[in-house]
Amino acid sequence: MGIQKNLIHCNADTKAILTFLCEQSNSLYNCGVYWARQIFFKTGRIISKFDPVYEIGKNIHAIAMPSVPAQQTLLSVSEAFKSFRGLRELFFKKELNQKPKAPNYRKSGGMFKVSYPNTGAGRPTLVDGLIRFPLGLQINRWFQVKEFFLPLPTNLDFVKVKEFTILPKNGEFYLECSYSIEPVTVKLDINQALSIDLGTSSNLMACVDTKGNSFLVDSRQAKSMNQLFNKRIANHKEGKPHAYWDSFLDQLIRKRNHQMRDMVNKAARIAVNHCLTYSIGTIVVGWNQGIKNGSDMGRKSNQQFVQMPLAKLKERIKQLCFLYDIRYVETEEANTSVASYLDGDSLPEHGQKKDGWKASGKRIKRGLYRTKNGNLINADLNGAANILSKVARNLGVDLSRLCRRCLTTAGRIKIWATKVNSFRKNPRAFTPRSWSSVN
Repeated sequence: MGIQKNLIHCNADTKAILTFLCEQSNSLYNCGVYWARQIFFKTGRIISKFDPVYEIGKNIHAIAMPSVPAQQTLLSVSEAFKSFRGLRELFFKKELNQKPKAPNYRKSGGMFKVSYPNTGAGRPTLVDGLIRFPLGLQINRWFQVKEFFLPLPTNLDFVKVKEFTILPKNGEFYLECSYSIEPVTVKLDINQALSIDLGTSSNLMACVDTKGNSFLVDSRQAKSMNQLFNKRIANHKEGKPHAYWDSFLDQLIRKRNHQMRDMVNKAARIAVNHCLTYSIGTIVVGWNQGIKNGSDMGRKSNQQFVQMPLAKLKERIKQLCFLYDIRYVETEEANTSVASYLDGDSLPEHGQKKDGWKASGKRIKRGLYRTKNGNLINADLNGAANILSKVARNLGVDLSRLCRRCLTTAGRIKIWATKVNSFRKNPRAFTPRSWSSVN
């Protein structure tokens, strides 16, 4: 399932309709959460999927909305409590450290999404290239308005769209289109692997593969954008209360979110395109759960680490792996940055380091690692190689071609200076090195 999000440009009348619908959806969601919380606190029972629809369906806020979007809002309450049930089960199995709390209310007077499924009664229709959204009988009686129109994105087929969602975010409205994507069949070798070390220094990703290739995805431009964003926020809020907010800050947030989302999509595509180019069927990602929790590395370092969306990048890589039938493996990366891959150091897991364990090499400065024999290699590529060596035996991959050469010299890819092709749209573009631009 793919999701495309487009910023809505509309007149004042349409914006007033969207505001009314999203405010009613927010109030209806809070009513559903209140009822579900009372059921849980008084009886210990967690609601099932359609319970809110039957019990809250006659609420004034549900009546003020079209029936199908109102049902979708109440189903969102059910989904929240379904996740709560799953977390409780993990907690009682001792697989979760903190006891989960019941879903809480949204901010009073705020706005929540409004969803229109593209099936059944009350579905949107296509009229002269515009999507017609019905508003229902009650709104027509109150305001003499029975519909509103939004343009259909030109690159989407209306029939293939499964759901349209009006999403209020940062002072604007977005149209989210959920559509089906056909799986892409590509012949790949599952015994060949690409290892990815997600970083926050000068490299967003350090990548090595079992064929002896390596490359670095640059993150300095993204960090510069993030730093400028923080600076402009601080300058604008200088002398104002901590909770101060206005439309200018909403605009800054939107721009920064769009930049980070673009970075995540392009970086993930670069990694997957490398696999498609060299017929690599496995991706290994190093990840430590909760790596950012309680991080306190100073004001400057925290900007470069905590605010970089590494978890979103990891999830995007995972989504693309599912699309192209690439095996995705996630492993913890304890001691991978201090151990020497070329010297064959053991890699104990977190908390299992034996007394007297010591790495053969040493990281002498940022980006540079010195092995036991005095060889200088890239520190991030050394970490990526160690991540792969942690799971090599279980995956059955051969590391004989992963040698000092690929840990010493690597191309650096600048995200916004690289044309990133999509295999699904342009499969002929995938000849060796055709996708990359080494700077």
